[in-house]
Amino acid sequence: MRNVTINGQNITLTTDQNIQVAIAVYSPTVVRVRMDKQPLAADFSYAVIAKPAQTKASITQTDTDITITTDSLTARVLKSPFAVAFFTKGGKVINQDEEGLTTSWIGEEVTTYKKMQEGERFIGLGEKTGGLDRRGSGYTNWNTDAFGYRSDQDPLYTTFPFYIGIHSGLNYGIFMDNSYQSDFNFGASNNRFSSFGAQGGEMDYYFIYHTQLTDIIRSYTDLTGRMDLPPLWSLGYQQNRYSYYPETEVYRIAQTLREKKIPADGITLDIHYMDAYKLFTWDKSRFGDPLAMNKKLKDMGFKTTVIVDPGIKVEDNYGAYERGKKDNIFLKYHDGRNYTGEVWPGWTHFPDFTSEQGREWWKKELKFFSDTGVDGFWNDMNEIATWGQKMPHNVLFDFDGHPTTNKEGHNVYGMQMARASYEGARQHSPNKRTFLLSRAGYSGSQRYTAIWTGDNRAEDNHMLLGIRLMNSLGVSGVAFSAMDIGGFTGNPSVELYSRWIQLGAFTPYFRNHTAVNTKSSEPWAYGEEVTEIARNFISLRYKLIPYIYSNFYEASQTGQPLMRTLAIDYTHDPNVYNREFDSQYQFGKAFLIMPFESGKQYGKVYFPKGKWYNLFTGEVEQGGQEKLIGIQYNKLPIYVKESSIIPIQSLVQHTGEKPTDTLTVHVYKGDVSNSFVYYEDDGESYDYENGGYYKRTIQYDPRRKAITFDQVEGNFTSNFNNIKVVLHGFIGTKKVKLNSKNQSLAKDFASFLEPISRFDPQGVANPLEGYEVQSLVVKNDKNRFTINF
Repeated sequence: MRNVTINGQNITLTTDQNIQVAIAVYSPTVVRVRMDKQPLAADFSYAVIAKPAQTKASITQTDTDITITTDSLTARVLKSPFAVAFFTKGGKVINQDEEGLTTSWIGEEVTTYKKMQEGERFIGLGEKTGGLDRRGSGYTNWNTDAFGYRSDQDPLYTTFPFYIGIHSGLNYGIFMDNSYQSDFNFGASNNRFSSFGAQGGEMDYYFIYHTQLTDIIRSYTDLTGRMDLPPLWSLGYQQNRYSYYPETEVYRIAQTLREKKIPADGITLDIHYMDAYKLFTWDKSRFGDPLAMNKKLKDMGFKTTVIVDPGIKVEDNYGAYERGKKDNIFLKYHDGRNYTGEVWPGWTHFPDFTSEQGREWWKKELKFFSDTGVDGFWNDMNEIATWGQKMPHNVLFDFDGHPTTNKEGHNVYGMQMARASYEGARQHSPNKRTFLLSRAGYSGSQRYTAIWTGDNRAEDNHMLLGIRLMNSLGVSGVAFSAMDIGGFTGNPSVELYSRWIQLGAFTPYFRNHTAVNTKSSEPWAYGEEVTEIARNFISLRYKLIPYIYSNFYEASQTGQPLMRTLAIDYTHDPNVYNREFDSQYQFGKAFLIMPFESGKQYGKVYFPKGKWYNLFTGEVEQGGQEKLIGIQYNKLPIYVKESSIIPIQSLVQHTGEKPTDTLTVHVYKGDVSNSFVYYEDDGESYDYENGGYYKRTIQYDPRRKAITFDQVEGNFTSNFNNIKVVLHGFIGTKKVKLNSKNQSLAKDFASFLEPISRFDPQGVANPLEGYEVQSLVVKNDKNRFTINF
């Protein structure tokens, strides 16, 4: 190391091999490290939107090292050989370069090698197959059209180069912000190191240290941004198909959902709505008046989402093509000719979404859909996908004034398409939330869009894999995610579809979808019994909308996912990484969901620390144990954590329908304190950005024997005039005090699913269980009140 300069929170230096290094304290818990073989480029990132915070950081230098000290960590930069290590304030190693390897180049490829700590585990990297713990595996980030992918295939559609390391009671995060093809190795084919590297560009990574995983996720999303609140309708059930056409078929699907009392909010149109697959067109023979159709659907309580692919057909007199040529917005080779690839409409050009000019063109074009009453955009094929799957590397990207090739532009293309769609939607409907979904993405995509896990298969292992993919996306900043319920390719068995749709009710975006040339996959397509089961769990989803929406509010504020791997709250419990249990997850902090393959009658589960209530019977299981449980065909195993607070509403058929005026808040007795932020707004506008919300913190304190509803924040008027507090596990409690005044509790009955009186695997009538609880109704004004039990 030589030429060291220390300036405030920043260190710059060169090595004796002329490597340029910059180390910056971003916050007390985040340190950034940049290295290159040439002078470091001007700072530019599609992922990182945060600026360094003013931090009390002490930087000292001796003959052997440089030490950075904040109130949270210590970083030491060894001078010879150059190496970086991070320690707790007490001196424990959190993470360190592997001596002798550190960071090095092979040609243009740059890799940083980290010493693998004793017992170290690794989670994250977004949409990656395999188990929860990635130790022993290696992964490549190169956004890929992975149709019908294997359950162990890599890479898939997205790039999230962020992971969390866990060892010795410690945890840290590393985000490598480099959009070239990248590779992560967590002890695959070696027993010495973990590593991360890229095929070009500089080494640029952010080291994050906190004692809790929730805070690591918060810091990572401080860097890369968080989701907006979604439109409320997007949290309801979505009926998709490749494809629903003509419009009479769309009406049939919508009408059948209503007739069968299966709640639903959305219908999605795949590529067959277009004229010869040409974007920004409607096939007039199939959809003669799309505006009238979408209005009729809205009157029935449905919103329409349409697929949008990036490829613009090369065809004279086709409007989008002619306007794109005129505005000169297509990706090009270095000789100036437009890149042409073949996809659904034939030979096509592709807008350069990494240029402001390309995004502005796309935003103008999207008005076509706004004018025809569309409420959601599904950004597909944006890896970029083309027939042959081999887009040439010599295609040029503007990269917002930092010209580059496909090698660097490829992985951010889908993210920038989603960005253009998001900005266009806000431009055309400034105070209306539009739903956005994308197949491809890069870190920071969560600011613009939900992500779904692509073209999966109708197989048990894909159902469980989808759970792990979404859990990993949640750790990686993407709180709004989905998988194709029932599987995209192939035909699920009756048992598999039944189990999958039960699980779907406990995923962030509840999307039923299947491919062309497969069996219809609507809930009624598998017989009357499955229709009943699907109706039950979709209805339960709609009752839980207040809980789900409140959790999305938390995601918008802190980045915490609704769908949570158990590693978030039970990070150092080795059982949560066991392959028998690593598909279990929490839905919010309250629910423990236990997925199983279809057809199983018994299965082993793991209850983490604490007490867990069976949602359907109220029976209590003690945590810290494995247990063999019976599995019912018509009922997903679901448990509720002690001290949980769960707001629910009456059943509605779509989110535009008003529930009754009573909000029911379920409180489960426990030995630990808990709080829940209940949140409401109008569900469709951005008025919440200016105070148009209703927010109330609800606290459960077993020591004070108190349930407290804090004073309401915000100026939105709640949809509910009354609050019914339902007490679970408070055996023998007949009276409480409401603001110090005695109140009698009413006997009540908890039953979360409607009885399925006609169906049972053995053909015997088997109503679903309910159990006795106590309740109290309180007027919902904005004042604080306390219930003492």
